[in-house]
Amino acid sequence: MRSGAAAEVIDLCSDDDEESVPVASTSALACRSAPFSAHDVSPCELPDVKPLLYPLHPPGCGALVPVKDEEPVPVPVPLAAEPSEPTRALLPPPRLCRQFWKSGEYTVARRNPDADAPGGRNRLRINPKFLHSNATSHKWAFGAIAELLDNAIDEVNNGATFVRVNKFTNPRDGSPSLLIQDDGGGMDPEALRCCMSFGFSDKQSDAFIGQYGNGFKTSTMRLGADVIVLTQNQKNWTPTRSIGLLSYTFLMETGCDDVLVPTVDYQYDLTTASYTQLLRHNQKLFSSNLAILLKWSPFATEAELIKQFDDIGDHGTKIIVFNLWFNDDGDMELDFNSDKKDVLITGAQKKVKASKREKAEMQNYVANRLRYSLRAYASILYLRVPDNFRIILRGRDVDSHNVVNDLMYRECVLYKPQIAGLTELSIITTIGFVKGAPDTDVQGFNVYHKNRLITPFWKVANNSYGKGRGVVGILEANFIKPTHDKQDFEKSVLYQRLETRLKEMTYEYWGLHCHRLGYDNKSLPKASRALSRAKRTDAGNYLTSAPEQLLSADVSTSSSAQSRLKRNFDALGAITDINNDQIKHREVIQRRRFNEHKTLKLENDRLRHECLQYEESEKQLAMKQVHLY
Repeated sequence: MRSGAAAEVIDLCSDDDEESVPVASTSALACRSAPFSAHDVSPCELPDVKPLLYPLHPPGCGALVPVKDEEPVPVPVPLAAEPSEPTRALLPPPRLCRQFWKSGEYTVARRNPDADAPGGRNRLRINPKFLHSNATSHKWAFGAIAELLDNAIDEVNNGATFVRVNKFTNPRDGSPSLLIQDDGGGMDPEALRCCMSFGFSDKQSDAFIGQYGNGFKTSTMRLGADVIVLTQNQKNWTPTRSIGLLSYTFLMETGCDDVLVPTVDYQYDLTTASYTQLLRHNQKLFSSNLAILLKWSPFATEAELIKQFDDIGDHGTKIIVFNLWFNDDGDMELDFNSDKKDVLITGAQKKVKASKREKAEMQNYVANRLRYSLRAYASILYLRVPDNFRIILRGRDVDSHNVVNDLMYRECVLYKPQIAGLTELSIITTIGFVKGAPDTDVQGFNVYHKNRLITPFWKVANNSYGKGRGVVGILEANFIKPTHDKQDFEKSVLYQRLETRLKEMTYEYWGLHCHRLGYDNKSLPKASRALSRAKRTDAGNYLTSAPEQLLSADVSTSSSAQSRLKRNFDALGAITDINNDQIKHREVIQRRRFNEHKTLKLENDRLRHECLQYEESEKQLAMKQVHLY
């Protein structure tokens, strides 16, 4: 396996070759102050440990594992034997700062001896500090939780019916942790190693939300310093259980210069009708990884680890993020105490003095609550929640909130983006005034991508004189790409065109309907404005119903087109003035029929596209079945 050429190898999975992983003593400083000897570690076992070297790709991904033959470096490994009465050994207080945005400082205790070995292979290592810098792509804690919810939604293709988000109490110190669990297909040992590595993703179909293979690492490290994953799988009809630990605390306390991920696996034995240790290499390596898990995870014994599978069932995944980050004020960023049925962001709720009932309703609207309430954010996170799938937050289902139902005077606007090679692509934007406007000071567009909310209430119309106030729209834009944290879109040319069109759409809608909310629309004839004011005096400020219209989104913005739009609007105003009910009724029917025709046509195209996807998925499943047999 040796070669004169340089081979770049990354330490990501600690049990993918035949070496053990160092486990720090009680004090990491002692590891650096003096070399180890047999007298120093008399209570510990001294395995034959080789210099650390791990493959770039997890097993099953086609990697070649280099073999090293340098002299072994003895490192103490605590005995994994369980005492007769398990005792809770509290971990030493971590030296890393518990505030996320200040925890990036990292000092390597010592360099890996394999890094500069004479005649050895040059190695590309990932410094543990990368875990922190990689997680900074998530500016918002709920954006990180949404990544984990996306993984559960993707498991609908493997039979998932729920995802559970709850508080988990760390049995070591009683501190709150975050639990996310689903009943999807789970992961086999190879899939877990790919999940814990960087850039591996088998989600290539349009049916999946995730695609970059980086969301798990960025999201979990953004929420807390450590995460343990327990997953059960029945691939090839052989039940397996796998446990992996990604711990920034462990890496920092031991002064590692590589990202090491200890994992252990168990396999169901039909003869004994129980799970037994699955030794991928040897017992010594399994015991070494298990010792690290028991020292740095919330569970002090192997029996406690195995017990965590009791509520997973035949298949599924449980993620526990512990050592949660604090905010700049020294308070835990996630608040589990203020609302027993919700998870809040500490200090994010802005209390505004409300002297009217409408002001109080504005504060409770989903657009204002989603920034600090996970239940509010999860309620609009997906445009369509899959059938028979539940999002359970702290023991109670999250009710899906369709913002379209909150709109008055709705219109369906057809937008055809100009994309090379795609001439028939059409996007429907539903736009209207949010209920409670103008007292409810909310505006913007909820833009979804592959059913997932990317930009909630995106304000495209920014001005100081209130034009566009209360106008809200909803659309699904699959023709532009989201950023890696799925909280914004890449600033491409298509994105800029969409932003421009949504701004025009907002101003057009405002110009047509602002008088319905009590604004003085100067573009209307004086007689129409007077009649509108008289109707508001008689019927109140809010009208209960209005006919839906369909505007063409690809109308030119030239001066001639604008004047034509104004003339049509003036004509409608004249109709109102002369109170010609017959003509008005005929025009309303024509608009409604045109609206229904366009909507049905687009819905038919969408269903046809879904059928083609299902047919393609059926072909792929048939091919997989052929390969299995």
